[in-house]
Formats: sequence, C-alpha cells, structure tokens
Amino acid sequence: MCTLTCKPVLIREYAWVGAGATILPGVCIGRHAIVGAGSVVTKDVPDYAVAVGNPAKVIKMLDKEKFQED
Repeated sequence: MCTLTCKPVLIREYAWVGAGATILPGVCIGRHAIVGAGSVVTKDVPDYAVAVGNPAKVIKMLDKEKFQED
C-alpha cells in the first residue's frame, strides 16, 4: 500500500479565493488576501494582497486601514 502525504494549505481569516483557483500544497493565503478566479497559486500570498494569473502573482496591495478589525 502506498501512502501519499502532502503539506497543508493554509487560508487565513477573511481571505477570498475565486472559483476554479488551484492552490498548491504548502501555500499560505494571507489575511484579507484575494486570489482571482482560475489562478494557480504556487507561492504564499501575503496579507492584504491581490494575486491573479497562472502562476499567480501579486498585482496589488490593499490598504489595510480600510478593513475593520475584530
């Protein structure tokens, strides 16, 4: 019998992942980050970032003062 182990995917609070996006094992999606639909995420996405494409790249950083914190 063969056992396959993978690193977990971590999606932090209030992150948004678009439809059809692929997130590779071991990747972290930051707090309030946005991943565009159909994107392939191969590297960590920082907090308050917008990432799109294949492979996904950060195209914009969001202003964190505009987000209400708990």
